[in-house]
Amino acid sequence: MAEGGKTAANAGIRPAGVEVDPVTGQETTGHVWDGIRELNRPLPRWWLWTFYATIIWAAGYIVLYPAIPLLKGATAGVFGYSTRASVEDALVEAREAQAGRLEKVATLPLEEIRADADLNRFAIGGGRSAFLVNCVPCHGSGAAGSPGYANLNDDEWLWGGTLADIYQTISFGVRSGHPDARLSEMPNFGADQILPRQDVTAVAEFVLSLSGADHDAALAERGKVVFTENCAACHGDTGAGNREFGAPALNDAIWLYNGERATILAQINKPRHGVMPAWAGRLQDPVLKELALYVYSLGGGEAPAN
Repeated sequence: MAEGGKTAANAGIRPAGVEVDPVTGQETTGHVWDGIRELNRPLPRWWLWTFYATIIWAAGYIVLYPAIPLLKGATAGVFGYSTRASVEDALVEAREAQAGRLEKVATLPLEEIRADADLNRFAIGGGRSAFLVNCVPCHGSGAAGSPGYANLNDDEWLWGGTLADIYQTISFGVRSGHPDARLSEMPNFGADQILPRQDVTAVAEFVLSLSGADHDAALAERGKVVFTENCAACHGDTGAGNREFGAPALNDAIWLYNGERATILAQINKPRHGVMPAWAGRLQDPVLKELALYVYSLGGGEAPAN
């Protein structure tokens, strides 16, 4: 016993056989792994009590709430709480709240839905949700499209931008195989040797000139003749396009792919033909209407023809 009743440990005297790390001055546990000695550094008390508290809390949670998976379902817990049941109840309430409006969307023509401001907002909200689930992979979250996928925010439409036009395109798709699908096929003018290479080059220069892009004026003049004889039937004499055939306008700066010379040459030589799926049959008709109203609201919708 040390002076004043202090033990050897309290007096700073280590028991015999306790090893001290020479670098840190800390006692070791005596455990050695691959020449590395373990310091005797007990965990802080606050950390231990926190750890013990989490164990007690977890045990209480297991008793009170569903927690342990079984072959069929899980333990119910004393409270019998179920997030699945809560979600199902919320869905039932939402359907009941929407029932009247959904019936109107299902039965009313598109123009009448649009004329009802409250119903139109409801339909556009539903269409936005359906768009995010089904259309974003191609047209993007903002419907701005990407090379090969149409931008839905402008007023350039291959097949028309009225509500009826948009509804038909969404419902039956483009080159989708559906009997009512939009269909257009541009010939392989170069690959199938419909035109010689020099004519393909010349008509590409004329197409560049239509949109005001840099071009070879002499070749473009020759290409105008080739265009009139082979392309004007679909694209129009001035390159304004024709929605009846799904032929795009060539006299502006809006391109499905891009307006570079190499891309135009490739499209004349062997055009790419994209496919849009038919959503009729995949989605219910009220959802198709909501999608049409949403796309129409993006800024490029047109009034119906009189």
